[in-house]
Amino acid sequence: MDLHGSTVEFRNVKRTFGTVKALDDFSLTIKPGELVTLLGPSGCGKTTALRILAGIDKEHEGIVEIDGKDMSQVPANKRNIGMVFQAYSLFPNMTAIENVAYGLRVRGVDSHKRESRARELLDLVGLSTQADRRPTQLSGGQQQRVALARALAIEPSVLLLDEPLSALDAQVRAQLREEIRRIQSTIGISTLFVTHDQEEAMAISDRVGVINKGVLEQIDEPGKLYNKPRTPFVAGFVGLTNYIPAVTESKSSVLVLSQSLEISDHSPAVKKGDEVRALIRPEEFEVQKADEGATVITKSFLGPVTRLGIDVGTPDLIYAEITSKEAKKIDTGDFVRLSINSDAVMIEHV
Repeated sequence: MDLHGSTVEFRNVKRTFGTVKALDDFSLTIKPGELVTLLGPSGCGKTTALRILAGIDKEHEGIVEIDGKDMSQVPANKRNIGMVFQAYSLFPNMTAIENVAYGLRVRGVDSHKRESRARELLDLVGLSTQADRRPTQLSGGQQQRVALARALAIEPSVLLLDEPLSALDAQVRAQLREEIRRIQSTIGISTLFVTHDQEEAMAISDRVGVINKGVLEQIDEPGKLYNKPRTPFVAGFVGLTNYIPAVTESKSSVLVLSQSLEISDHSPAVKKGDEVRALIRPEEFEVQKADEGATVITKSFLGPVTRLGIDVGTPDLIYAEITSKEAKKIDTGDFVRLSINSDAVMIEHV
């Protein structure tokens, strides 16, 4: 089953609720067959963008298009969009196959065709043997797979996923997000995924957009988003980041833990002598045992890496991640020497 991948475009979309700007000049293009995730804290505007695309909410300014067609006058039920929410919303009195076929029945598809398509989709989501079970006989993960199959049954041009995995436990979430990605790639449907879970966003997406107070601060491939953040907010929100007191040496360099480093191009403008904070990822530290210096306070085993909490005399501990093999040589209470392995660092004003 191959669905047509549509182009989705938001152009300068604004949405306010009273004095709150839910979306502020929001522009985004989703390419055919692409999975784009909107990531951000609660209330940042990511779900508002999804609801506007679905036709459930209405933009105050700007344009939303699907395949070049302006959606402003198209009601939600005419947009040919499939949606999967956090709540499964399955009909409890219907079997899995009847739930999947429901949208086709509403559209007047004959019984033979809708059953055939529903079985095809249940097979796609790995539930062909559960076709005759009711929702109460299915696990949470299985119910969400049925909901996904139901959304795809109508052959939508766009698929919207609004926190679809947040009600599931961690192991099921990890499994199901991989399944969603596999299915999405297989059928080639353009998809907008909304979540506040960073790991989920980075694992599943072609591109991730980070929203802060209604503003799309950066949209990029996951690796670029993590390694080349364009704003202090993105650097701090995506992944674990240390905020370390530092002093600028010039407009382009900063002294961090007695080490001179280049300032990232995306940092705010500074002058010599400014007190700032440097944003350093835990994996950017090299840690070596020493006879004196910083002290290891905590040691957390995380599988292939171990996270060390180190007291360097700043108000907060600095967290460094090294391989667990290297960490075998270091214990809490040991003195260590830190060096920062980074070409350029993001800074922000205190």
